[in-house]
Amino acid sequence: MKKMYGQKAYVQSAGVKNDMEVDGFSIAVCKELGIELSRHRSRSFEEMQEWGDDLSQFDLIVALSPASQRTALELTRYYHLDVEYWPILDPTGLGESREAKLSAYRQARDQIRDRMLARFGPPLEEDAT
Repeated sequence: MKKMYGQKAYVQSAGVKNDMEVDGFSIAVCKELGIELSRHRSRSFEEMQEWGDDLSQFDLIVALSPASQRTALELTRYYHLDVEYWPILDPTGLGESREAKLSAYRQARDQIRDRMLARFGPPLEEDAT
């Protein structure tokens, strides 16, 4: 999101649970597009709130799994913000070989990119993919 739209919007990544480390396959396929994830850390919705990110300050939550959608809807029932569910392929556990796994992760990455383009329009920078 930041690669494509810069500082146009405040973006925070959160999930239902905190895995902290970003999956190595995610790092590899995003690096192919010039997106650096190796220093990125995920956090849970609860950690976001503990660290000072008040959910009421956001306009939109994009959920990528049914579990995250349920959690977002529960946490935001008292706030005026939108929750959108984007059904994206879960590539974890798919593929036997490294190349097959990378292919599944590329498919998920491209689905997310396509949804962002459809929802938010073309990238701000010409070199963004």
